[in-house]
Amino acid sequence: MKQSQTQPANTPVSLRRQFRGEVVSLGGNKTIHVRTKSLKMHPKYRKQYAVSKKYAVHDETGNAALGNVVVFEECRPISKTKRWRLVRVLSSATLGTAIE
Repeated sequence: MKQSQTQPANTPVSLRRQFRGEVVSLGGNKTIHVRTKSLKMHPKYRKQYAVSKKYAVHDETGNAALGNVVVFEECRPISKTKRWRLVRVLSSATLGTAIE
């Protein structure tokens, strides 16, 4: 029998979708709005075009600021529009350096 190649037991594996985007609005007390950008290709004309989408993200600690690049993942519904939770802040808009 062959041994399957898997990750070590102590490495957590998240099955939730994760996205990266820029904070465009501080919605409320613990809410931020994050814009993600992606490229799509037109099926007939084969030209790429930019598409963006805004997500309402739950920020429990209030670490994110306007212009920060953040990573967020899906979670249980927190409110009518919030189904995403902030994972970490990748870079700060004011400093322009990575925070990891």
